[in-house]
Amino acid sequence: MESPNLFIGIDPGKSGGICATNGTLSVCSKCPGTIADMVAVTNAMLDIDTHPLCIIESVHSMPGQGVASTFTFGYNYGNWIGMLAALKVPYIQVTPSKWMNHYGTTRPKDKTARKNHLKHLAQQRYPHLPITLATADAVLLAHYCFTTYKLSH
Repeated sequence: MESPNLFIGIDPGKSGGICATNGTLSVCSKCPGTIADMVAVTNAMLDIDTHPLCIIESVHSMPGQGVASTFTFGYNYGNWIGMLAALKVPYIQVTPSKWMNHYGTTRPKDKTARKNHLKHLAQQRYPHLPITLATADAVLLAHYCFTTYKLSH
């Protein structure tokens, strides 16, 4: 495998996003609504000289989630995995705690406060990007991919 030069982060939730960075230039998008749009957004990030590596958040159902939301979450996750495989984009599944701990082990317990904290961390690292709550995790996943795997190759 060629050394990666494009680092992609995917937050597979319905209100998640995708971000790609080469370390200096980054592109982000809210999670597309259809599989065809997932492919189009991802393909737009790739070019002929690109050697991508993707980090996708490894997700599972959680107590308290409704049946419909759990199914939608898993469906979206499966679509991303299938699309990455079809496009031959190497990927690594990482648990939320693993990538979040990269940015420190202290974070708010409240979900809204935690999401705003993660958005702030993404804005600190990429002040030129219009980061939203939908794209913040994807930005941090891409940054985690870049800092973890760029240095190891």
